[in-house]
Amino acid sequence: MSRILIAYGTSEGQTARIAERIAGVIREHGHEAVPVDVKRATPDPAEYDAVIVGASVHRGRHQTQVGEYVRETRDALERLPTAFFSVSLAICEPTEAGRKEAEGYAEEFFRLTRWHPGKVALFAGGLLYTKYGVFTRWIMKRIARGKGSPDLDTSRDYEYTDWDGVTRFAEEFLEVAAPRLHAMLEG
Repeated sequence: MSRILIAYGTSEGQTARIAERIAGVIREHGHEAVPVDVKRATPDPAEYDAVIVGASVHRGRHQTQVGEYVRETRDALERLPTAFFSVSLAICEPTEAGRKEAEGYAEEFFRLTRWHPGKVALFAGGLLYTKYGVFTRWIMKRIARGKGSPDLDTSRDYEYTDWDGVTRFAEEFLEVAAPRLHAMLEG
C-alpha cells in the first residue's frame, strides 16, 4: 500500500472537493490518500510515496501558498511520482482559446515554481456566487455575462467540474505511478 499526498489550495472549496474525490479514488484502489490544504499545513513530501498538487486560478494566477509550497519542496517532489491539477473557469469555454488560456495558467505555474510534474490535468471549477463577497460576485457575473454564459443568477452556485474526468485522472495517475511506487516499496 502506498501513501499518497494530495496537497492543494482552495478559495471557495471546489478544489478541496476535487482533492477529496481524488483521495476517494486512491483509497478505493487500496492506497492511503492524505488530502491537505497547504494554507493550514505544510506536509513534507518525503514522507509520502507520491504527491498530487492542486490549485485553483483566481485573477489569472494559482494560489500563492501552493506556489510557495511547491518551490519549498521541489527537490523532494522531483524524486517522487507527481501530478498537478489546475482548476479554472477558462477550461469551461468549449474553444481552443479557452483551453489555451487554462494551459497557460498551468505553464506559468510551472515556470514560476520550476517544477515539472509527471501528469497534469485541467478541471473546470464553478461559479460559486454564494461564497463570493459582494465585489467578487459582481466581477464574476460581469465576466460570465461577457463570455455569454447564461449562469447569471447570483443567488445560486453553478458547478462545472467533470467528476468522471477527476476519477479518470486519479486512476491514470495510479497506473503511471504504480510501477515506480512498486519499485520504491520493493527496494
